[in-house]
Amino acid sequence: MNNYNSETNESVDSKIEEKLHEPSMYKVLLHNDDYTTMEFVVHILVSVFNKSPENAVIIMLNVHRQGIGLCGIYTYDVAETKVKTVQAMAREQDFPLKCTMEKD
Repeated sequence: MNNYNSETNESVDSKIEEKLHEPSMYKVLLHNDDYTTMEFVVHILVSVFNKSPENAVIIMLNVHRQGIGLCGIYTYDVAETKVKTVQAMAREQDFPLKCTMEKD
């Protein structure tokens, strides 16, 4: 049998407020040292940070002349992964290249 009553009117009133926030962004920086070769820094910038060879040379020269160079700005997880990748590649080649991240 049918228990449907057309006179019963039910409504659901709900409000869902979602506050979406942009994720925090982090700068990934390379620091100058007296041992890491310029060629290796360019290689890092091309292979890890997907820079063109021309942009990689510009960033490498900033590192060399100013002591620090900006590789890119990323979300925390991406920045952390890139820093660890650079550190591992530098260690593998016996270079003391320092790569850090800081909140943008």
